[in-house]
Amino acid sequence: MNLTELNKVAQAMVAPGRGILAADESSGTIKKRFDAISVENTEDNRRDYREMMFRTTEAMSKYISGVILYDETIWQKAKDGTPLVEIIRKAGALPGIKVDEGTKPLPNCPGELITTGLDKLAERLPKYYEQGARFAKWRAVIDIGPDIPSYACLHANAHALARYAALCQAAQIVPIVEPEILMDGDHDIDRCAMISEWMLKETFQELYYNKVALEGIVLKPNMVVPGKDGKTRATVQEVAEKTIKVLKNCVPGAVPGIAFLSGGQTDEEATANLDAMNKLGPLPWTLTFSYGRALQHAPQTTWKGKSENVAAAQRAFAHRAMMNSLAALGQWKADLETRKAA
Repeated sequence: MNLTELNKVAQAMVAPGRGILAADESSGTIKKRFDAISVENTEDNRRDYREMMFRTTEAMSKYISGVILYDETIWQKAKDGTPLVEIIRKAGALPGIKVDEGTKPLPNCPGELITTGLDKLAERLPKYYEQGARFAKWRAVIDIGPDIPSYACLHANAHALARYAALCQAAQIVPIVEPEILMDGDHDIDRCAMISEWMLKETFQELYYNKVALEGIVLKPNMVVPGKDGKTRATVQEVAEKTIKVLKNCVPGAVPGIAFLSGGQTDEEATANLDAMNKLGPLPWTLTFSYGRALQHAPQTTWKGKSENVAAAQRAFAHRAMMNSLAALGQWKADLETRKAA
């Protein structure tokens, strides 16, 4: 393991004003997105949609530091025969790869899940590196309910995250460590804060036990927000203050940066919350974004699978990327949302 090089990549992933595009939806997940815009879920359509974003020069060169890819996508070529990873690199971003294989029920823990994919991961990682991937992603999902999460669930998922991270670093790939507390449910913001802190502390303990170098990771946590079915909502300032408090209690300063997931928030909510957190600085780590839906919803609904909509969809993507870039710098303002991307 060359920690200097890992740290260099991690620092590039969270460079000021730049964030990560999560374009790693499984074929099943992207089908739901395509169904909503009446686009057939074919391999060619998936490629064309993602190629459209990767060729959005303004967004990719100015605001996007890396792209998380699905296994199908990392091997695909554009219509002109150029590998998609090469298009990403030429735009100045780093290709990355989702390596987990989804979730399955955790034995003896009703309603709880464990992420799978550790088997043969050590064999898969060098192939991804050779294909151009310089970072990876593994997502653990934690539900909040009346009697969950259990310690068994938190521990099992934290341990899996740490084992994955250690394998990545051994293969000279920076691991994105993603322990996500889901927004599903009717819990309040304080319960989300408590569970988020518990999971983060468990995760960093397991990273320590597995000898993962924190200088060579990027953390991808949820923001501290109430459940989407809850009766009480939270203000932007409340989300920012409670999230920062949890992070300060849990995340060592050795971590180069934190790239938040959007986790079901609207486009503008995810941007506003990130901006408010950065306005609370200075902080021990860089705070940026690693958004999927909150970056892609606008270009998807603009594109609708039609070639004549590509330019407008690229402008929509560039606008959202720019808004989140400003938020990562603590420079976003709500009235900027009405300004169209050039």
